[in-house]
Amino acid sequence: MEEIEQLTIAPVVGPDDPRRFTDSGIEVRPHYAAADVAPGLEERLGEPGQPPYTRGVHAEMYRRQLWTIRQYAGYASAKESNERYRYLLANGSMGLSMAFDLPTQLGLDSDDPRCLGEVGRTGVAIDCIDDMRTAFDGIPLDQVSTSMTINAPACVLLLLYELVAEEQGVAAAQLRGTVQNDILKEYIARGNFIYPPAGALRLTTDLFAYCRANIPAWNTISISGYHFREKGASAVQEVAFTLANGIAYVQAAIDAGLEVDEFAPRLAFFFNAHNNVFQEVAKFRAARRMWAAIMRERFGARDERSCKLRFHTQTGGVTLTAQQPQNNIVRVALQAFAAACGGTQSLHTNGFDEALALPTEHAAKLAMRTQQIIGHESGAADTVDPFAGSYFVESLTDEIERRADALIARVDELGGAAQAIEFIKAEIEESAFGYHERYRLQQDIVVGVNRFVEEQAQVPELLRVDPAAERDQVARLRRFKAERDQELVARRLEEVRVGARGVENMLPVLRRALKDRCTLGEVCGAMREVFGSHQPSS
Repeated sequence: MEEIEQLTIAPVVGPDDPRRFTDSGIEVRPHYAAADVAPGLEERLGEPGQPPYTRGVHAEMYRRQLWTIRQYAGYASAKESNERYRYLLANGSMGLSMAFDLPTQLGLDSDDPRCLGEVGRTGVAIDCIDDMRTAFDGIPLDQVSTSMTINAPACVLLLLYELVAEEQGVAAAQLRGTVQNDILKEYIARGNFIYPPAGALRLTTDLFAYCRANIPAWNTISISGYHFREKGASAVQEVAFTLANGIAYVQAAIDAGLEVDEFAPRLAFFFNAHNNVFQEVAKFRAARRMWAAIMRERFGARDERSCKLRFHTQTGGVTLTAQQPQNNIVRVALQAFAAACGGTQSLHTNGFDEALALPTEHAAKLAMRTQQIIGHESGAADTVDPFAGSYFVESLTDEIERRADALIARVDELGGAAQAIEFIKAEIEESAFGYHERYRLQQDIVVGVNRFVEEQAQVPELLRVDPAAERDQVARLRRFKAERDQELVARRLEEVRVGARGVENMLPVLRRALKDRCTLGEVCGAMREVFGSHQPSS
């Protein structure tokens, strides 16, 4: 097998070398012809909405309806986040994408001393059912699709959402949305984990089973390559490691006793979009084709819905620059165009100011208008798979598939994604170093940063989170805790510990605890007592 680096990372050759490479090390020739596309293209393409889904998972794609326009949002308190959600819906957002603060992502309550200074900073603080109720006040949950970017405590946030829907009179079967629930990528790229892999994967597959029985229209996981790319992965690495994690989750669910076609139709994926439009389009097409083959050949899926890779895309946060921030408007537009041409099912466009702070209302609306312009004015939505047949794009699609397959084979040799965490981390770090070196040498140009630099800094108006928001959240939480039935709370938390020591599905136990006013930090803490805390290797 070729050296992995040669398969996945562009070489550092300096700015004077006439060759051109994608970030995955695929050399881009000056021009492409029919001979550059391998024989058998018609079979590899298929028809839109038909296996192998290279051309998309729906026959008509956006001619019937556009992708779901989402804007990732949440900050400070549930009340302020609710106001932002209402603003986005009023301006054309077709679904909500919920951002949580760091304490919530780590399963900690806002009054935990470790959370000082972090409450409400990177997203909304959700400690209890009161917070979730406030976040969706006046928003009918049977009429919106909600994506929740939450992993280690994913089941807790989903259950709070279900309880609030119940209070609204909305049946669980009517709820639509996605919970990220992808813990493996936390071990690899983000670090927002709570439990060791065994306990975490049990909660992941328990959520699969619970949703199948109770919330059947919910996407039970969003297997994320986005964060690999943010960490420094190349496009090929993003595809390979995302699909390798998908394989691990499918196998874990099968090992837990689920039939593949019982849960696989509700799996979803989450990819990044970067500036190289052609590579990004090819990446999405290759990933679809690869997943269809994996599900049929490796897992014996018979339901075609199990073989369809449905995905959300977010434009690349790591591509945004603090220097000349208005340049980011162009970058986001290119990335969103690539996602649309690549066949995404939903899309979030970053605000141009996000290299400096959380987006202002102005930046969020402009990002949403970017999607609307692409959808209604660019022509990208008028025909299915508009780049199909391009010698260049078809060649890139085939090469990304070949290289990603080889990388997945290496992960398989190591025992699968859960056993290959250190290998995957090392590969991404190698890629990130290559990015830095190519940038440092000006082999790769970043406009406004290492070329076309301006000495006068441009600083737009920024969103500032009032420090009082944290104090108010802690005060509300303490009142919530003081006003409940303490004996009932203690009993429910003991039930959580007993459930964690057993083998039955944890979600019904957690649901009772949350309904009886246990907090997120308390139920996560009770499970931590049983599962333990994950300690990454040095």
